[in-house]
Amino acid sequence: MRTTRSVPARPALIAALALATAGSLLLAPGAAGADPLPVTREGSAVDDRAARAPASAARRALTADSSTGTTTRGYPRRQTLSPDAQNPGDTSLKLGLTPYHAIAPKLNSLQRLGDRVSVEVTGRSAGGHRLYLVTVTAPESTRQARAQERMRDLIENAPAAAATSREIKREYKTPVFVNSNIHGNEWEGTDASLKVVEQLATAKDAKTRDLLARSRLYFNITANPDGRIAGTRANANGFDLNRDFVTASQPETRAMRQIEIGKQPAVLLDLHGYVNGTLIEPTTPPHGENYEYDLFLKNSYANALGMESAVNALGYTPAKDGVEAAQIPFRDQEEGWDDWPPIFTPQYAAFHGTVAAHTVEIPLAVNNEEYDELPVPELRRRSAVNTAVAGAAIRATLDHVREHRGTLITDQIEVFRRGATGAAQVPVSPRTVPGVPGIGPEDVYTTTFPRAYVIPPAGARTQRSGPATARLVDHLLANGVRVTRATRPFRLAGRTHPGGSYVVDMHQPKRGMANVLLADGRDISGKVSVMYDISGWSLGSLWGATVERVPSGSLRGAPLRPVGEAAPVAHVPAHGNLRLRLTDPREIAALNSLLRQGVPVRLAADGSAIVPASARREARTAARAHDVPFTATRQTGTAPLRRLHVAAAVTPGELFALREMGFDVTPVSTAVLNAGFDWPSSGADVLFVSAGLDRAALTAPARQALDIFLDGHGLVGRGATGAALNAAAGRLAVKPVEGNADANGVVRVTNSGAVTRDAPAHGFVYAPLWFTDPGPGVRVEQSYATGNPLVSGHWRPLGDGTGGPGAASGQASVVSGDRTVLFGTEPLFRDHPKGEFPQVARALFTVAHSASVKESG
Repeated sequence: MRTTRSVPARPALIAALALATAGSLLLAPGAAGADPLPVTREGSAVDDRAARAPASAARRALTADSSTGTTTRGYPRRQTLSPDAQNPGDTSLKLGLTPYHAIAPKLNSLQRLGDRVSVEVTGRSAGGHRLYLVTVTAPESTRQARAQERMRDLIENAPAAAATSREIKREYKTPVFVNSNIHGNEWEGTDASLKVVEQLATAKDAKTRDLLARSRLYFNITANPDGRIAGTRANANGFDLNRDFVTASQPETRAMRQIEIGKQPAVLLDLHGYVNGTLIEPTTPPHGENYEYDLFLKNSYANALGMESAVNALGYTPAKDGVEAAQIPFRDQEEGWDDWPPIFTPQYAAFHGTVAAHTVEIPLAVNNEEYDELPVPELRRRSAVNTAVAGAAIRATLDHVREHRGTLITDQIEVFRRGATGAAQVPVSPRTVPGVPGIGPEDVYTTTFPRAYVIPPAGARTQRSGPATARLVDHLLANGVRVTRATRPFRLAGRTHPGGSYVVDMHQPKRGMANVLLADGRDISGKVSVMYDISGWSLGSLWGATVERVPSGSLRGAPLRPVGEAAPVAHVPAHGNLRLRLTDPREIAALNSLLRQGVPVRLAADGSAIVPASARREARTAARAHDVPFTATRQTGTAPLRRLHVAAAVTPGELFALREMGFDVTPVSTAVLNAGFDWPSSGADVLFVSAGLDRAALTAPARQALDIFLDGHGLVGRGATGAALNAAAGRLAVKPVEGNADANGVVRVTNSGAVTRDAPAHGFVYAPLWFTDPGPGVRVEQSYATGNPLVSGHWRPLGDGTGGPGAASGQASVVSGDRTVLFGTEPLFRDHPKGEFPQVARALFTVAHSASVKESG
């Protein structure tokens, strides 16, 4: 085991944080606080200052796209950026940093300094702000730029040839990506990047000329302008963008994804704050099992040493400046800062060939309580220190790139070669990764890649998972995964698969990306005691598509053709009434679009929606817009469905998912209700509660108004907060049992009710809950599977033996009755478990309908 300077067990971390926070309000230099604790959720209720998302922001996130493409223009690529309106409320100003509205003028001036700086707009944030990518390199003609694109393509797609290419060895420019300000209230990376760009634009020394002649340096100036302006961690939709890379639900994440795919960086820095002393990855175990960790660790550790030396050489001390010596978690900690999930920028980049990737946490806290309570001079002193530290990390990385260009490119080629040939991973050890001290068995994480994944065809009109299949295939393609489609039936590993099946050949350069998205994952509960964030995320299990793992076999001779997009599944029969299954969020969105137009839709006994033949035109429009199939039916349906307006006290991710499915949502909270929320004029049909609403904290008038609303309307609750409101309102007679609050992952479930009809056999949990002692009228809609329900993730019992997966085994995870549905799972987590979204939609329609029946009766 490694020797450690900090004990990572959670109680010790909490104690350390309490002391640091208490000290951070003092003015002594040594009192600058640090936050070493994991940040494991996307936020609290939506009325928190970190997440006030108008519906328009959600629409922008759902429709906005970005493209940095692989153009063949030379460098520099100049453009004059129009200025943004002055914003005196920009939170950067208080810190003496660059406000967002000053960035465009600054970039214009940098382009005028010479011929090394280019600026591109890669898209817009959820809040509508431009995203800027700055490229710094020696000038290139169009012919030279095309040669760089060709060599980059060769590295990924023909790595064996690239490994012996003299042209690549001699002329390929090493791509480096510096990502700044992905958390909006961690500002200083932006200012450090602007300073470094300015230095590079004008420097005449031989080292700079050599660096720019042999490298392309890409700076994402602010990855989160919404948060930078507002002083929030999240973007305008309330999303933590550094948790969004699996799903890429936000436009800012899609812009970063495209940079990583299009530019193929060998080295990446992601500049954050605040941990004192400066934290420089590589990380503690567990390490992502799907990437080539031996290559990643070798290069990341070597660059980390250089950054550590540069940061410490700035001369800051605990006594004089409140700045501790830099730390490298792999070397200095045992656990608690892992790189297991691919939701973080550096870990996601590894699947695109990045072999040295780092989160860098600069030291002195200036956000949250410090921002509100410290004097401006102290805040600006700290920000100046942080900017210097971030700048030192960038410059040290550029020195490393200049000195080790050959190794970085060779190892990037090797990442792709292993994937393309199906080569085995190389476990880390002192022999395979020389020069990295302290490698032990706790650092060894590898996986066995299957020969292929087969995703049955989505085009069959009776295929339940058609929309889910199309979405999953398009998502794989968007992440750089190669997908083929069978032109006729074929046999693989002794089994016949139908024509139209999608096949992911795992002998491909980005096999790690394919596997990290499609595999079930692993139960790592016994490996470590604490995780920094989520531990399970399988889109193969959670998105509602059928995904078949094929361990072995040969694809030689299989009738497979590459695809650039999934085949559309939209279909509307020419005759008869129309049936729309409600098993996918796209189908829910299509239903809500029809209801919004006043189409008379009725619910069928099997839980699907029946659209009359007279609304065929509207159905065709909805089918095309949402890529969903309707089938012909003679059913006329039973109960009429109506457009719902949902009052929601939920997390930002849940609010986004509800709006993604087309519900009209009004966010509420304890504060909103206490301010005099007018339930009748809100038009709310149902209340959905998971966070931010505590009935006991309501004023007497607010509590009375809530009770009156609930007396005639439905309630959907999720987690402990939803269960508490259910108990306070005297609705369902059940006993909620809280599991380990740190537990999360993919679980096996058994669906048994109308709310969960046709739902996947897997669910997602975070702080799992289950229900016991059901009273009269309580129906079990879903239960955790018997045995150990955890498929992948981290779920341990508490110290007293309670709260573990064994205690949840066979217990109810979703219950309903008396105009109420309660969830113990997290079906809307971070726009993540798409296959579970319809459960919430069905619950909302169920309770709203049953409430209206009771009212009319």
